[in-house]
Amino acid sequence: MKLPSILVLTGALTLSAHAQEPKPLKVMLITGGCCHDYKNQTNILKKGLEERINTTVDQIHVDDGSTKPPLPIFGNPDYAAGYDLVIHDECAADVKDVDTVKGVLKPHIDGIPAIALHCAMHSYRVGEFQKKATKDDDKMWFELLGLQSSGHGAQKPIDIKFTDTSHPITKGAKDWTTMNEELYNNVDVHKTASPLATGTQEKDKSVVIWTNLYGPKKTRVFATTIGHNNATVEDARYLDMVAKGVLWATDKLDSQGRPKPGYGRPKK
Repeated sequence: MKLPSILVLTGALTLSAHAQEPKPLKVMLITGGCCHDYKNQTNILKKGLEERINTTVDQIHVDDGSTKPPLPIFGNPDYAAGYDLVIHDECAADVKDVDTVKGVLKPHIDGIPAIALHCAMHSYRVGEFQKKATKDDDKMWFELLGLQSSGHGAQKPIDIKFTDTSHPITKGAKDWTTMNEELYNNVDVHKTASPLATGTQEKDKSVVIWTNLYGPKKTRVFATTIGHNNATVEDARYLDMVAKGVLWATDKLDSQGRPKPGYGRPKK
């Protein structure tokens, strides 16, 4: 039976509209390890990101409070196949095996963007980390991050000042003061990194938010040392910032800091 032309046209337009709708960004969120309430924070991050941008977040979580959490990504350098971005929010300070760390880095060397949050900075410390790392194995994780940190002080409020307000991630951002947080020190800020904000805690000051271009493919990385306590992670300002970091790292943020068409908050 031949369909009326108006039905054919309507069907074609519907198919065309669906074809033009971008698929959600597929994000892997890795949590687990020492010293943090990852069991709740992984859900806070998933919910916060999926409410803000067009993304689906798959959680890779182990409920292990050690400094050597048995993350299922270890030993599988293809763990991020099919994903648009990986969020590293693990705390794995004593995972020091060189081949294991190289496997964690492999997707990012191959060009898959990354987000690094808080204790990811103190993870995968293969060798020297108290002073500027110079050996290839010692510095390989820091090269992904774009910044080397060795420790932090007491938990106290941090005054965050945005030092680059022209970057798409920081467009419209306003300085703010956190609840009690840990200020990570800066042993070395790499030339590939672009600082976006500093944090001041009494007399101490460090870069706390930045971007990095990693490896031969200049893989985009967004990072922040902020995010120890749940009160900070669930703060709308924090979630907005991380969401924009995801969009920037995947090239879905325009020059004015707005999601590119189809990547804003998905329709309910």
